[in-house]
Amino acid sequence: MSPRRNRPRREDTGQLDAERARHGVESVQQWRDGEWQVRGISGGASVKTYRCPGCDQEIRPGVAHLVAWPADGAGDLTDRRHWHNGCWRARDRRGPNLLRGRGAPRYG
Repeated sequence: MSPRRNRPRREDTGQLDAERARHGVESVQQWRDGEWQVRGISGGASVKTYRCPGCDQEIRPGVAHLVAWPADGAGDLTDRRHWHNGCWRARDRRGPNLLRGRGAPRYG
């Protein structure tokens, strides 16, 4: 008789494939300005520098963050915005903080 197991066996079921683990799982979130598709990005998956629209600071490669775009499906890739996790959660409490001048580069 084998010893009793308190934990279920971890077979192939229940494990995320590498692609989903790296790029996150999409969800739809309801905010005052509508519904948004949101996907978390792990630090290892980001290779570009983005600018967060909530704080106007850079999101450097290797920093975990999230990507949000309108859930209505009418937008394209240019409607996607990369946000710090905390800035996204606080977006109803504060407006966008755009400090850049007209000639400053836009990231995103």
